[in-house]
This record gives sequence, C-alpha cells and structure tokens, in this order.
Amino acid sequence: MLDIPAELKYAASHEWARTEADGTVTIGITHHAQELLGDLVFVELPKVGAVLAKDEQAGVVESVKAASDIYAPFAGEVIEVNPALEASPEIANTEPYTSGWFFKMKPATPADVDALLSADEYAKELGA
Repeated sequence: MLDIPAELKYAASHEWARTEADGTVTIGITHHAQELLGDLVFVELPKVGAVLAKDEQAGVVESVKAASDIYAPFAGEVIEVNPALEASPEIANTEPYTSGWFFKMKPATPADVDALLSADEYAKELGA
C-alpha cells in the first residue's frame, strides 16, 4: 500500500510539497522514494538563501543502495533546511512526511506549487 497523503502536492521526481499558512512550502521526499533508496546514510541539503530554478538540483541523498539527487519542484528561494536530517538522515525513512522534511522554500510564483501533481495524479505516475 502506497503512502501518498492527499493534502500534499507531488513532483514526478518524487518530492512532496506542503504549503504552510505563511505561504512558504515545506519539501521532502515521498515514501515511495525513500523505499526505493533504502536506508539513508547521508543527506546534503541546499544552502539557506539559495535561489533555485524549477527542477534544479537542491541536494543529494545517499543510501546503502545508491545516491540520488533531490530537485526543487518549483522556482524559489530556500529559506530553511532541516538540521535534524543532516544529523539523522534515517528520519526521512521513518517519517518522510513529518519530521523527515528536507527544506522550505518561498516560491517565486505560488501558482507553480498548485501546478504540481495531486496525490491521485502522483499515484497514477507510479502505476498505482
């Protein structure tokens, strides 16, 4: 059973996005992505203040199986990173949608967040 929370938006590259009350957006990797990667052993997060283009590499995750890039699902500025994840990357395995978030962005164009995939659309991308 895939864990795809309905209230989130998704990128085809397996990042999720949650719009917060202040208009910023929290981003992490999906349950599906962490499952494919296996046990995470290292996370490289973007720098606070970095301005990223849509689909630009924002970071890297390394697992016992592979290394994989993390992408910005829309254009914007990185305003915060999750320091707990750098110390304990396995949080992204156990709690991918809560304390395992990666970074927060201020979107350049808020409508770009709305254009991401819905939970149903993401499930179809996965063939679920």
